[in-house]
Amino acid sequence: MKKTMLFAVLCAFMAGSVSMCGKSKKELHIYNWADYMNPKVIEKFEKENGCTVVMNYFDSNEALYAKLKAGAQGYDILFPSSYMSKIMYEQKMLSEIDRSKLKNLKNVDTGFISRGLDPYMKYSVPYMVTYCGIAYNKKKVKNFRPSWSMYERTDLKGRMTLLNDVREVIGAALKFNGFKYNTTDDMELQKAGETVIKWKKNIAKFDVDEAKRGLSSGEFYLIQAYNGDALQIMDENEDIGFALPLEGTSISQDDFVIPVNARNPELAYRFIDFMLEPVNSKDNMDFVYYLSPNKEAQKLMDSGFMTNPAINPPKDVLLKCDFLIDLGENNTKYSDLWDKIKSAK
Repeated sequence: MKKTMLFAVLCAFMAGSVSMCGKSKKELHIYNWADYMNPKVIEKFEKENGCTVVMNYFDSNEALYAKLKAGAQGYDILFPSSYMSKIMYEQKMLSEIDRSKLKNLKNVDTGFISRGLDPYMKYSVPYMVTYCGIAYNKKKVKNFRPSWSMYERTDLKGRMTLLNDVREVIGAALKFNGFKYNTTDDMELQKAGETVIKWKKNIAKFDVDEAKRGLSSGEFYLIQAYNGDALQIMDENEDIGFALPLEGTSISQDDFVIPVNARNPELAYRFIDFMLEPVNSKDNMDFVYYLSPNKEAQKLMDSGFMTNPAINPPKDVLLKCDFLIDLGENNTKYSDLWDKIKSAK
């Protein structure tokens, strides 16, 4: 399926679904990243369960956390990255998973999640695996190198963006300087902060969704992007390329989680189990261009999908990547540094 004007289509679909289902039907409220679920799969769930799915969107884990910490209620399912899932669970913001309500949990690749932060799925269920890299316009960016050093290019000033994400942006600068994504060393973080402030002079903004649309339209020439987002844009525009930086990048897993104040937890379980069905997971992967750690769904995927290095990177690339983890009390080092970066001139 061509994903032209993907975000607009998704929003229009969701608005229409609310009016069609009517107020008498149960509502499942989901808080998710934009462009991160196949509308046709959602429609199928609505029809099978006689309900309405209501979508709201966030653009960073920190924005999700801040909104819920400030008292926002009414969401039944959230989609944080694993490090944020762990933080939220430890702060008693998430319910534990009742495995008896998820018959399709057996489809999850336990070999993969054994390396994650919640290997026994105590409070989260894996959704998708993402990698952070660089998407760029092949006609506009001359002498492209798959490197974070691209953000030093003054000839691209005002035409580049970085994600509005503390861990990914500081992490990219850490990798650029030869450090690990999850370091808590003060000197290494200081160096990374100096690097980002230098890059900041060349970028138009820190952003996610507008950056994606801007790359597709030609407003921006180079953006920091997640692999699936970049592949969606490439499906619309053949001039767009994507690369994982030579210095290395992040591996992140996004999860299904249920907040403790969910209004409709039973419907939330039904939705998660529905999304774990191989056919539904396969159809969703086809749309979002991310890899789900659903081993049965992977068997249904086209071979070109599974061998695409932007979706399923080779081992030599993976060795340079770091899995984002929760840093505990040291998270404040990143948030404090992020504040300094944002306020720097």
